[in-house]
Parts: sequence; structure tokens; C-alpha cells
Amino acid sequence: METETLKQKVKDMLMASTADPINNVNFIDLLLLLGVSYHFETDIEQQLERIFYSQQNLVGGNQLDLNFTSILFRVFRQHGFKMSCGVFDKFKGSDGKWKESVIEDVRGLLSLYEAANLRVPGESILEEALAFTKDNLKSLALKSSPHLAKQITKALDQPLNKCPPRIVARNYISFYEEEESRNETLLMFAKLDFNRLQLLHQQEISQIERFWKDYSFSSEISYARERYVEAYTWMNSLYFEPQYTRWRVILSKIVVLVSIIDDTFDAYGIPQELECFIDVLKRWDIAALGELQDYTKVICKAVLDVFEEIHEEASKEGRPYCVPYAKDAFIGLVNNYKAEGKWYHDGYIPTFEEYMSIAMKTTTYDPVTTISFIGMGPVARLEAFEWLQKDPKIMKALNVIGRLMDDIWTHKFEQLREHIPSSVECYMNQHNLSEEAALKDLEKMLEDAWKDMNEELCMRPTAVPRALLLRLLNFARATYFFYKHGDGYTNPEYVKDDIRALFVDPVPL
Repeated sequence: METETLKQKVKDMLMASTADPINNVNFIDLLLLLGVSYHFETDIEQQLERIFYSQQNLVGGNQLDLNFTSILFRVFRQHGFKMSCGVFDKFKGSDGKWKESVIEDVRGLLSLYEAANLRVPGESILEEALAFTKDNLKSLALKSSPHLAKQITKALDQPLNKCPPRIVARNYISFYEEEESRNETLLMFAKLDFNRLQLLHQQEISQIERFWKDYSFSSEISYARERYVEAYTWMNSLYFEPQYTRWRVILSKIVVLVSIIDDTFDAYGIPQELECFIDVLKRWDIAALGELQDYTKVICKAVLDVFEEIHEEASKEGRPYCVPYAKDAFIGLVNNYKAEGKWYHDGYIPTFEEYMSIAMKTTTYDPVTTISFIGMGPVARLEAFEWLQKDPKIMKALNVIGRLMDDIWTHKFEQLREHIPSSVECYMNQHNLSEEAALKDLEKMLEDAWKDMNEELCMRPTAVPRALLLRLLNFARATYFFYKHGDGYTNPEYVKDDIRALFVDPVPL
């Protein structure tokens, strides 16, 4: 009851803030950062649309400092309104360099850094801003208060645009609590709401654990990684809101199964047995399980059971026509695992382009994204699934991010055991480059993919509803979270503190 009362008070504050467009956007930003904007999505969308189209000179007409200008730019772009990067021109001198006053403005620099992470191709001023802010923030963190230094360090580690929404909220609640200008009502609402959702998420993890135990994966598939909490964390990043509880569980089961299949093709399965597994899977017929070896039979039975669950849930919503798209994407993934296996058994080193044509599809993102669209309900119409099958630019960008981040961190370990070459080895081999030079080129491709993703998200009208595109962005954010320091999926010590903060420890009230 207390949460509902506070929610109404926060909504009243949001409506009151509309009296001044700058305050309005600033308050919306607070709701975003504290993880409670999902309660007011329709109001926020309407308010931002009204401001963006009626206040064309919002920045120029107000003497806004760097901090406010950057916040406005970021909030509008995050919501798909393409504010011009020209708003930052006034912070550069006639010599083309950033003004001295900018270098001394720590909060302004931090906000500019976050804004620059939303750049799209061709925005050279934001490329400069990103390099400039990164360089200066590192040294400024050492001179700032512990409170601000902590925020700078977290931002440099994982900028907002590359951070899963729940982690943004958990971090910002702690930061905002120490702000002198904090709004106590808003802070308490954010804390209670986070803890309320955490209880739901804990229940969902218990369901995934039960799924793992029900199929006896630990004993039947003993070679596979036991990563159901990590699988759930990934899917929680896709959508955390309470209305998606059923689909979060289903998607987490799918990721668990994909992880097991990946390990099976990678390090355990015999080619003839895997061929038989694919043939049986393509029939989607439980009667054919008798043709399989024990380990592939367990996996195949679990896949068929989960897809039956998907069909039941989609049918309840009158949308069974979505399911064949998910099945096609899943079979496509398994076929691509098979193609990678053939390279390994033939001792074949593909060109970089050839490698990426297959390896971008073994990121697993195609089937998981397709199923996540089913979970979005009526907003995902038939056209959305047909659009997804055409491999649109934003999907390509997501798959590039997934493949390159994985390879950059895992290629050395993979080569210690028998494994196909990664993008790093293929690129080095094809271009006769050192590892350092190859990694530099691949990291540029990675950043270009993020820019492509940003561009697709701030174009109106979009090919499919923006709510669907945000699943792809959240998938990329989860990838960055898991792979920013190493392979956090295989070696969860990289991410265990964040996972604990999300799902174990409640926010102190």
C-alpha cells in the first residue's frame, strides 16, 4: 500500500514538472536512473514528444550549462528523438578545442561522456567528446569527492547506454541517496520498488533452478556449464518488468539449453550423434527421441518441452503463428553450430568474412530475440517476425557486438584446447597482423556496431515498434556487462558482486 501511495506522489511530481520543460526532462531522467520510469511510460513518451517538437530551440534559447545540455541530449536520444549533436558546438572555442571552463566542470564532463556514448555514424564532435571526456575523467576521479569519484569510476567501467537497466537502478539508488538535493519521496519509492521486484526475480530464479534439477542436467550432461543464474541474469536484462515474469522464465530455460547445446557441439558430441540430434530436432516429434543417444535425448526432450510451453503461452494470447519463427531460428542456430564443427574437424581456417557469416549466428541472439518478441505480446505483430528474419541492420549490429566481445575475451583460452579459430585468429591470419593490431581493428568494428545500433534506435518512424528494438539494445547491454572484463558467463567471478546486488541483497531502507 505504501508503494502505491508513493507512486501516486511521484506521478504528481512528474505532472507538476511539466510547467518547465528543462525541469520536466531532468525529472524524467531521475525516474530513468532510479529504475522506476516503467511505471509512467505513456506520460513520459507524451511529455518528451511535446517538448521535442514544440521547443525546437530548447537548448539554444536557454543558457544551459554542459551538464543540463548533455542530460537533455541523452534523454531525448534514449527515447528515440534525434537531437542534433550541434548543441555541443557552443562548448568549443574558435580554435576548435573544448573551452577551459568545460575541463573544470566535473559533472558536466561526466554527463557529456554519457551523452557521447549515444553517438551515431558521422558525429565527429561526439567522437572527440568521448575521447576528451575519458582522458579527463580518469584524472578528475582522483581529485573528486569519494561520492563523485565512485560515480565516475562506474561510468567509465560501464556507461549508461551499455548498462542493463536494473544495474543502472541499483547503482544510482546508492549514489542518489548521498546527493544533497535528493527527493526523499522519490528515493523511498525507488528503494521499495526495487526490493519488491527483487522478490519476484528471486522466485523466478527458483523456477530456473527447479528446471535444471528436474532434467538432472548436472548428472546427465555433466560436461556442460551450470550457469542457470547467469542465464537468468541475461534474460532479466532483456526485460525486468513484472508483466514479463512468465516469459523471463521461459527465455532463461532457452538460454540454459542453448548453453548446453553449445558445450555439446564445442567439447563433447560426436559428429554422427550430433547429426542425428539435429535430424530429430527438426521433426519436433517427441516419438523420435528413441533414435538418440542418452545425452542428446535428455537435451532434445528438454527443448521439445520448452517449445511446447512457448506454444501454450502464445496460444493463450491467440498468437500461435509466432512459434514457427522461433523454431526456425532455433534450428538455424543448431545448423550453424554444425557448420563450425565441420570447420574444426576439417582443420579449416575460414576468412574473417566467412567466419563472421556463421559465427555471428552462433551468438544465440536470433532465437532468443525471436522468443523475446513473442513475450512482448500484441506489440509484436506478424510483420515484426518477418522483419527479424530479414536480418535488419540493428540485428546485424547486435550479432557483431555479441560475437566480437565474446571472441576478444575468450580466444586465448579457446586456443589452449582444440577449437575452431576465433575472429581474432581469422583476422590476424587473413591480414597478416599481430594480435595487438588485430584487436585494435576489431574494437573499432565493435564501436561501429554500437553506433549503428544507436542510429536505428533514434530514427522515427522505426520499422517495428520501438519497444521491440529496445530488447535488442538490452541484449547488447547484457553482453557488455558479461564480457567487459573477461568471459563473465563462463567465469562468473567477474559479475558475481553485481548479480548479488541484483538478486540477493535488498536495498537498505
